Amino acid sequence: MQKSPHFAREDSQEHLPSPHTHSSSVIMKRRTLAGSCGVGVFIFAFAFIAIAFATPSWLVSDYRITGAKLDRLGLWVHCFRSLPDVNDDSQRRFFVGCRWVYDPFTKGYDEIRGFLLPAFMITTQFFYTITFIGMLVSAIGVLVFFLCAGPDQKHFLHLILGLGYILLGSGVSAAIAVIVFAVFGNRNGWMPEHANNWFGWSFVLACVGTVLTLVAATLFLTEAHVQRRKRLQFKESQTRFELVRADNNFGPAETTQNTTHEKHSVPTTLKFYAKEFSPYNYKI
Repeated sequence: MQKSPHFAREDSQEHLPSPHTHSSSVIMKRRTLAGSCGVGVFIFAFAFIAIAFATPSWLVSDYRITGAKLDRLGLWVHCFRSLPDVNDDSQRRFFVGCRWVYDPFTKGYDEIRGFLLPAFMITTQFFYTITFIGMLVSAIGVLVFFLCAGPDQKHFLHLILGLGYILLGSGVSAAIAVIVFAVFGNRNGWMPEHANNWFGWSFVLACVGTVLTLVAATLFLTEAHVQRRKRLQFKESQTRFELVRADNNFGPAETTQNTTHEKHSVPTTLKFYAKEFSPYNYKI
């Protein structure tokens, strides 16, 4: 016995989602938790890297020793209390105060540059400069990711992957820099009275910034993986919807006009739900 059009309509719509019960679970955010945490961790990592890059407290002398020759030093600035010229055997020239390591104005300072910048110090400067440049580039990308970009844009995944790999490279470069300085920075034969010197707060910030940079890189790469899965799931849902619509459009024809109208009302409803609950109806 053939069903009436009323019962046929109820059977065809009984498996459709309800807009009142499922709207909150289908509409997704523009960023996942990994992306939001990645932005927060990057802010701290950038601040620590920048401060460590600019401040002269990678190696400091014990302030309790009044006759210490070294005060403190960083990547680009050295501060001395009374450093004798290593090339002056008569010990008649001393350097006092803070100077840029490439200072061209202080007489005799360029002559001891080889002493101030051994091979390990140049290596530390090189890799930490690469880190700082990478963080500057990443800062632009993070601003675009946070303020402008969305999953509906074509290069959204490329942006997140680029951020992740740039931060990963910056973190590895920073790790090389701090490891090299930790191994050779306070060795005997470089800065005087090395037994009274220790690593300062700038070096600590450099180490913490290195760890946070690697964590931020991991979070952005995780965000890229999640967004790629969402995009694949959306494509699969589109394919299933097209198959369902095709099955409903080419079903067996009914003899009455009411039955034909009810048959074609199913794909119309499906079209509404596909538009209303698309995974790319993102909200922040």
